[in-house]
Amino acid sequence: MLEVSDIHSFYGGAHILHGLSVTVGEGEVVALLGRNGAGKSTTMKSIMGLVRPRSGEVRFCGQAITRKPPYIAARLGLGYVPEDRRIFTDLTILENLEVGRQKPREGQRQWTAERLFELFPNLAERRHALGGAMSGGEQQMLTIARTLMGNPKLVLLDEPSEGISPLIVEQMAFAIAKLKQEGLSILLSEQNVHFAKLISDRAYIVQGGRVEFQGTIAELEQDAALQQEYLVL
Repeated sequence: MLEVSDIHSFYGGAHILHGLSVTVGEGEVVALLGRNGAGKSTTMKSIMGLVRPRSGEVRFCGQAITRKPPYIAARLGLGYVPEDRRIFTDLTILENLEVGRQKPREGQRQWTAERLFELFPNLAERRHALGGAMSGGEQQMLTIARTLMGNPKLVLLDEPSEGISPLIVEQMAFAIAKLKQEGLSILLSEQNVHFAKLISDRAYIVQGGRVEFQGTIAELEQDAALQQEYLVL
């Protein structure tokens, strides 16, 4: 479903991604793991078109989207949940969801506000509250829910567990597991290895803008030295 091949991305003169390649199959949850500054968020932004790779290729559902504006990827069904959330603080939860609405996609069950309130009960209880009045964890849930209102085929989730309480992290893992059951493909960027292990099929370890490991979660768990070298445990 998603093929990222040998991309090189820069911020000005700073070379951030060095020939990075990842793939995500239909219905897969794939984790990008690594310490802060490893290049995970830049990978997400490069896929979405917020950072344009100078070389390499990104293909989504068979179509080349490399260096195309983000709205093209969104219209094709690529959803993006940014690390900094970017909710509309002066709109209610329901209004934030409406901002993300896109038309249903053929062969896909449509996401509605009520379906999302079943997935995130915390939001249901406060549907008329302003976004700015919610906790960080609730804002993270809202950002994911707003992205799902676009009926995506694949979601890029950038650091969903960062800065939120353990209870909300547990609820988030449960919600993502349910999305996986629905057949949604997910590329997840995470520092929280334990969270990623709960929900992922495969993992890539990124360090210095390069892939240092790729394999199943079971293979990763068997290599303690690798985890110690590249991950925050």
